[in-house]
Amino acid sequence: MKAIKFAMAGALLAVSVLASAEEAVLKVSAIPDEAPTELQRKFAPLGAYLEKELGMKVQFVPVTDYAAVVTALTSDKIDMAWLGGFTFVQASQRGKVVPLVQREEDSKFTSKYIANAEAGINSLKDLKGKSFAFGSASSTSGHLMPRYFLQKQGIKPETFFKNVAYSGAHDATVAWVASGKVEGGVLNASVWDKLVEAGKVDPAKVKLIGTTPAYYDYNWTVRGNLDAKLQQKITKAFLKLDPKNPEQQAILELQRASKFIPTKAANYKGIESAAKEAGLLK
Repeated sequence: MKAIKFAMAGALLAVSVLASAEEAVLKVSAIPDEAPTELQRKFAPLGAYLEKELGMKVQFVPVTDYAAVVTALTSDKIDMAWLGGFTFVQASQRGKVVPLVQREEDSKFTSKYIANAEAGINSLKDLKGKSFAFGSASSTSGHLMPRYFLQKQGIKPETFFKNVAYSGAHDATVAWVASGKVEGGVLNASVWDKLVEAGKVDPAKVKLIGTTPAYYDYNWTVRGNLDAKLQQKITKAFLKLDPKNPEQQAILELQRASKFIPTKAANYKGIESAAKEAGLLK
């Protein structure tokens, strides 16, 4: 009898240890607004930093599209995700999620309208009757907010442009415009600046023709039932990233952030309203 009890106790201990090991992994994902290899490159140093700060393994879980991130976060398949403002609103409608931090830049984010440099286009009005590309349909900066601001100017994309396409990602939009697949498009201002700085935009093929008004965008959000103490530790880790520390400055540069600041769900009410007005949310 004692042997059976010891065996059962051993089995329970093994299960407990296994459960603890599983709980010691923070599963993180991100909306695929850039190429998968670029997302992995950007996250690797941040993931290593979080592992040190949190004392647990951090695993990046790539996904195929924006909807998959929302589904994974609201069904507890992942613990934390880098979301755009619109995907945060979508996630918050499907379940309890908690936005922790955003880049300081995300409190005044913008999108850039671009055009094929050989098409003789110098403004949005010149795009009338031309082909146009948004990024992903679920993208805040590549679709929702640009569409919202276009409509505020009396431009309904489906009737103003010859045809509307969705490239799926910001860098893909630039490639489409550069190749002439479409004559105009819109993308995240941060990605545009990064591509220009890296010399990946040929000014003979693509040019900037406009910028949207500012709005709130990206944030790091966790599932609502994630341990409260762990949420606090994650927030603290992001807020302590210091640009004066060379290693941490490199992390911030990859994230295109001057620093991280706390955020809250109320910051994204404007995006929720814009999505409803644009007919993209009920």
